[in-house]
Amino acid sequence: MTLNYQAYMEQFSVSAIEQQLIGDLSTGFNVCQEICDRHAEGGRIGLRYQGVDGTTSEHSFAELKEKSAQFANYLVAQGIGKGDRVSALLPRTPELMIVILGTLKAGAVYQPLFTAFGSGAIEYRTEKAKTKLIVTDETNRPKLDDVKNCPPVVTVGEQFVTSIYSQSTEFEPVIIAADEPFLQMFTSGTQGKSKGVAVPARALLSFYVYMKYAIGLRPEDTFWNVADPGWAYGLYYAVVGPLLLGNTTHFNEHGFSAENTFEFLKHHKITNLAAAPTAYRMLMANDHLLAEDKSFDLRVASSAGEPLNPEVINWVGRRLGGPVMDHYGQTETGMTACNHHELEHTLRIGSMGYSMPGHRVVALNANFEEVSEGETGQLAVDTEQSPFFFFQGYTWNEKNPFQGKYYLTGDVVMSHGDGAFSFDGRDDDIITSAGYRIGPADVESTLIEHESVAESGVVAKPDLQRGSVVKAFVVLKQGYEAEDSLADELKQYVRKRLSTHAFPREIEFVEELPKTPSGKIQRFILRKQAEEETSS
Repeated sequence: MTLNYQAYMEQFSVSAIEQQLIGDLSTGFNVCQEICDRHAEGGRIGLRYQGVDGTTSEHSFAELKEKSAQFANYLVAQGIGKGDRVSALLPRTPELMIVILGTLKAGAVYQPLFTAFGSGAIEYRTEKAKTKLIVTDETNRPKLDDVKNCPPVVTVGEQFVTSIYSQSTEFEPVIIAADEPFLQMFTSGTQGKSKGVAVPARALLSFYVYMKYAIGLRPEDTFWNVADPGWAYGLYYAVVGPLLLGNTTHFNEHGFSAENTFEFLKHHKITNLAAAPTAYRMLMANDHLLAEDKSFDLRVASSAGEPLNPEVINWVGRRLGGPVMDHYGQTETGMTACNHHELEHTLRIGSMGYSMPGHRVVALNANFEEVSEGETGQLAVDTEQSPFFFFQGYTWNEKNPFQGKYYLTGDVVMSHGDGAFSFDGRDDDIITSAGYRIGPADVESTLIEHESVAESGVVAKPDLQRGSVVKAFVVLKQGYEAEDSLADELKQYVRKRLSTHAFPREIEFVEELPKTPSGKIQRFILRKQAEEETSS
């Protein structure tokens, strides 16, 4: 039964959430004990894995407890311990889970490496973090050959078996303080070099609240987060979050495709789904793969990373069978604003929702004053009234994102006046044309409603008369041709459905949009391209 959001926030108890941990914030605890070992009795399944070839395997919490102990013993034998960074350059496999859990059991800090990274990205991260060990597989091992001063490497296969599984299955978990790190993240780096984010153990409280109240994870749910654990959304909420609540999580080693995703949802009877907006857009673009009477077991779905387009929200409910909720967060903070599946409040399509319990988010004007209803401002977290805010600043002080008591996100939102906000764009994404401020998300949401559009990226293009004009880079669905007549049709479509001042005066059809490895559209690349067109 869902609770009233306002009533819950008024009686919200920090201590009640702290009691969900078996450890104590004042004396410290071990994260692996919290998310794995405590659930080891009774044969409960911690991980259900499906390989590239479609074969599946189940791994109990008890098995993960023993194998993580073996990996922890191996780390200690190598002189690796509390505070040291350990990385995995692995796809979504059982070995990845063992490396994560074993690292945490040893009191070390797990540092993800996304498998799409090249040697330069790996070198930058491992050098900054002084990484002590990398675990990889035969496929990804060659990338490390060009990494200068590469840390020692263990390769999954015979070396992993002989080195790790020969160790004892007994290990005394190493206690770390609540403010000591257990994850070493790097921001997705859409602008400049990625910044380091050390996530402290106390972040488990925030992860718990998100999984329970925003994701709405129930004991009987079959949960799948599509996101890759090489990034925050996948690591926080496909690994740590569900295991913390004692739920089974799912790893699908197969690269993303609409057909495979539909099959996975059906075969594993997924009831609770989480994915980035790009995944939902790609599923919708491949609606033709679904029979009209195709049904799933989906109860609820969630999304984060970018705003969900209204058309996508409606499609998910109609074709996948469960309501999808928009959530907002960052690598630095985890989730902070959500539409909560387990808390009842007003829902607005396209809104990121309300402050997550344990947080207070606000919108600030240029003078760092909180804005009124209908006004836009920079989204910020009031750290003095956010007991579960865990960001301690960038690991190597690359930037100061704080202004007094506020953490500044760099994202522009509109306030609805009742505590809810709608995303308007990054500070540098906002388009000013003929004096009007235009949020790219509005234009993108309108374009995707057209039957021909799979997805789009909207940016400002310099213009002598208007300052800037709206330019849209459009990816078409299968079966549609990139023709001038279609471009004109799309312009008029947005002009009619959105606004006469916000329609794209230029449309360029492209095969794909530039994205971060975590799936966010890199508008700055599109903007640079548009600017270069003007200068030439």
